[in-house]
Amino acid sequence: GMIIVPCSMGTLGAIASGAGTNLIHRAADVCLKESRRLILVPRETPFNQIHLENMLRVARAGATILAASPSFYHKPQTIDDLVNHLCFRILDQFGIPHSKKTQWTGEEVLQGE
Repeated sequence: GMIIVPCSMGTLGAIASGAGTNLIHRAADVCLKESRRLILVPRETPFNQIHLENMLRVARAGATILAASPSFYHKPQTIDDLVNHLCFRILDQFGIPHSKKTQWTGEEVLQGE
C-alpha cells in the first residue's frame, strides 16, 4: 500500500485522471490497479468542485481520502498531539498496531474525559 501525505490537489488530479507524470503518480496508479491500499491526505482547503470530484473519483477507484482535519475529542495539549493523532489514524487505516486509542466511542463523554 501507499500513503501520500500531504497530497496536493495537483497530485490528486493526476491520480484521478490516470495521467501521472512522476513516480508518485505512477505508484498510486499501480496501487489502484492492483487493489492495494492507497490513502491520500489532502493538504489544501477549502475544496472547490473539481477537488471534490477528483476525491470522489479516486475514492470510487478504491482510495481512501483521510482529511488532515484536527480532532479534539482526545483533548490535545500540543500541536504534536494533533499531528500524532493524524499519524495514528493513518496507521489505523493500514491495520498497523500502535499504543494510542484513536477512535471516538462516546465513552469519553460518559466518563467525563
